[in-house]
Amino acid sequence: MKAVDSHLLTLLKASSQFIVPIYQRLYSWQESECAQLWADIMRAGSNSALGSHFTGSIVYVAKDLATNTSAQPDLIIDGQQRVTTITLILEALAARLETLPDDQREPWDGFSPRKIRNRYLLNDDEEGERQFKLILSQSDRLALTAILQGAEPASDVVSRVIENYAYFRRKLDDPRLDLSVVCRGLDKLVVVDVKLERGTDNPQLVFEAMNSTGKKLSQADLIRNYVLMDMPPKQQDRVYSAYWHPMELEFVGAEESQFDEFVRHYLTIKSGEIPRLDDIYDAFKDHAAVFTDGDETIESLVIELRQYARRYCAMALGKETDLTLRRAFKDLDQIKADVVYPFLLDVYTDYELGTLTRDGVQQIVDLVTSYIFRRAVCRIPTNSLNKTFASFSSAVRKDRYLESVKAHFLGLKSYRRFPTDAEFVSDLKSTDLYNFRRRSYFLRMLENYGRKEHVTIEDYTIEHIMPQNENLSASWRAALGDDWQDVQVKYLHTLGNLTLTGYNSEYSDHAFANKRDMEGGLKESPLRLNKGLGQLDTWNVGEIQKRAARLADEALVIWSLPKLPAEMIMEFEGKRAESDFSIEDHPHLLRQPRRALFEKFSGEVLALDPGITQQFLKHYVAFKAETNFVDVVPQKARLRLSLNIPIEALRDERELAWDVSDKGHWGNGPTEVSLDEDTDLGYIIGLVRQAFELQMGGE
Repeated sequence: MKAVDSHLLTLLKASSQFIVPIYQRLYSWQESECAQLWADIMRAGSNSALGSHFTGSIVYVAKDLATNTSAQPDLIIDGQQRVTTITLILEALAARLETLPDDQREPWDGFSPRKIRNRYLLNDDEEGERQFKLILSQSDRLALTAILQGAEPASDVVSRVIENYAYFRRKLDDPRLDLSVVCRGLDKLVVVDVKLERGTDNPQLVFEAMNSTGKKLSQADLIRNYVLMDMPPKQQDRVYSAYWHPMELEFVGAEESQFDEFVRHYLTIKSGEIPRLDDIYDAFKDHAAVFTDGDETIESLVIELRQYARRYCAMALGKETDLTLRRAFKDLDQIKADVVYPFLLDVYTDYELGTLTRDGVQQIVDLVTSYIFRRAVCRIPTNSLNKTFASFSSAVRKDRYLESVKAHFLGLKSYRRFPTDAEFVSDLKSTDLYNFRRRSYFLRMLENYGRKEHVTIEDYTIEHIMPQNENLSASWRAALGDDWQDVQVKYLHTLGNLTLTGYNSEYSDHAFANKRDMEGGLKESPLRLNKGLGQLDTWNVGEIQKRAARLADEALVIWSLPKLPAEMIMEFEGKRAESDFSIEDHPHLLRQPRRALFEKFSGEVLALDPGITQQFLKHYVAFKAETNFVDVVPQKARLRLSLNIPIEALRDERELAWDVSDKGHWGNGPTEVSLDEDTDLGYIIGLVRQAFELQMGGE
């Protein structure tokens, strides 16, 4: 690698051609960034005491070991935004100077239209693309070449190149502008000229370092550059055109973060670990290193990523062509549960391989939707849902796919449980659904389930049959009874009292009979949610409860609980056989008072959550939630506890714990603490609880 300070114009003059590789992101400078560069140029040009102005780095790979005196182009890997903008300024300046009288066309030595173009913009003795000193990628290429040829870019070309060129033309057309100041400013621009040699330097490492400042690249940008940068140019073009670009097109119109989310799910499947969104690029590099350690290539990794992206876009971005599956995926999307996609990507892959039928996929997606929605209604915290679905595939038996998925759902306990019918119905009838985040989805499903002609509920508004007004009219008070205020507080926002209407303002706080009989009233409503309301004489607690029970029964059909015989559940759970080891294998636990201490400790730990299990192993006793959070290593003088929590994350005011992360030891945690008959057990349980909560907390 060679890095030297250089005048930017000298670098442009010396290079026969710079090419922006196909994998680089499009030219993206906005007007604010152009305005800042323009201000820097004007300041440098108007200040005679300022010898130069540093404007960043230009990093390029010498193509086939080219030099700046050769006719071979150089590949820009960092600095394309800056070089492109300066090129636009130079072309706009040349165009402006051409409008002046002949004797005014060179306001500063070396800055005439002909000299600007022949030195910095064009190779005048070349033809075709070789005549341009800068070749951009994709649609930017068409825009820039048209501008440099003095032509209007095609009407269907969309590029910031066009907008920013127009911005600089406006700046230069200002009659008050001293064009010599612009020329002097351009002549003072200095960059770090960083030239890399293919096969010797690592362009990716340099690229990452150079992009630690400036316009932040997305994780997708970094990954694209990583997989394509080190390929020979012809392979870059082929892999980009055949796989990467079609994958990018799948995400057009989606939020910028959607691709990062997809890669996160992909990496979760492949590594079993869930990377943080900010760490996706680093996690991808780690995966790529493992992937290519064998006989696989980076190109085959891109191909696999493309296949998974197509599956993800089918599910999450509405690209599915099968109408039945598209409807199931749309319902899933309504509940906003992205954590399910690692599991469903595996399911969709098996569907494509023929391991699973379309109906099987639909049933699994419907079960996942029911599971997430029931938990939301029952207000079960979402902590660790991502871990639940990250490991879900390991419970699937491919020869009995659907049965094993149902069995695993039914086997989930405690904070991971699939709410029962009784729990779901009870909470559905009593919870505040008006302020429920998924209320629109809920009402849409209730109204349209089983319908071929769907009702667009966005055309309607939520109606409280019993009004929200705290000062209810006399007729409402009479209907609700002496304790009408308590009734209103308890039932106002609940299932039985909520419906949809297009006449919300007309209904207002009118008595029930008015709402029922008015034009467009409940009696005339075509909505299923209003079924039976037109035949009622009054609206009171009894009617609210009956309607809630009826709608809750309908909800049980829509968001159903998986059904399997008990013996089949036991079969898939592997009958949860007892460990081959027991307390008898740990002689240090058998004698009193040590046994009493262990049993008391064990009882306290198991009481933290019903989902915690205890398992005797050869050298220690494991307590598990998702995985081990504390292990007990019995010793003659004490119980040594291995806590699965970094010591820096542990609140240990008494400083009883110590760090064993760099030492060999039994147990799975990096932190240890002692427990004997004289230790404050309550304090130790507090430390154990922190390890448990760390494992279960946050997504």
